[in-house]
Amino acid sequence: MPSHVEQQIAACIAAVRARREQHADRAARSAQRAHGVAARHAAKLRRLAQQGRTAFEQRGNEIERASRGGAA
Repeated sequence: MPSHVEQQIAACIAAVRARREQHADRAARSAQRAHGVAARHAAKLRRLAQQGRTAFEQRGNEIERASRGGAA
């Protein structure tokens, strides 16, 4: 039967292993999340390119039309 000191050491070692596994899991999820964000961004850029304009250009044209109509 191991002494209580050996049991404490075994518990600490188990806790360290568990923390390492959690860290590895978090790192894997973070990499997957980054990949997903990049994929969604690329899809958005493809969609905007297919439309022929960027969202900023579309909004800029709307503002210009509104200002021309108000000034005339």
